[in-house]
Amino acid sequence: MNANARITISCNDRVGLVSDISGRIFDIGANLGPTYFALEDGTAKFETSCELPDGCPVSECESALNALSLENADIKVEEIAAIPALTTAPGATHMIECSGIDQPGLIARLSEIFIEYNANIVRLAASSTDEKDARIYTTRFAVAIAPERASNCLATLANTAGSMRLVFKFDEL
Repeated sequence: MNANARITISCNDRVGLVSDISGRIFDIGANLGPTYFALEDGTAKFETSCELPDGCPVSECESALNALSLENADIKVEEIAAIPALTTAPGATHMIECSGIDQPGLIARLSEIFIEYNANIVRLAASSTDEKDARIYTTRFAVAIAPERASNCLATLANTAGSMRLVFKFDEL
């Protein structure tokens, strides 16, 4: 998912609130991303990053949400920049991609390997998608690796990715 909007709603709580908000977002054709809801000191707080459909500006989304029966509501819909696809990076020698089931510490564990080989991350992009019954996390690193260390660094990355049950691939730039 490429989120292009952040929706933040603060209002009085009531039964059916999450259903009404998420239903309205669904009705306008938006795809929910990471979503948070909590009651804090009697106030309901709903926040999500989502993908609004083409032809649905944030103003239209905000109007649709304002039409809900929400008491003491503060509704904000703001445009956010999508994370750019990582296809090239000046100064990088290799483009590395690892993907698999999301797990804690994934980026930390992979990026530690670069330290061992004195490789420098030039750019990083990570995203997640829901596929079947799993959340798939894809990390792309554009890295500058010294030629004499590249094969060992890539082999270590491949082994580590394999032990984490990740698909590993790379391209030399």
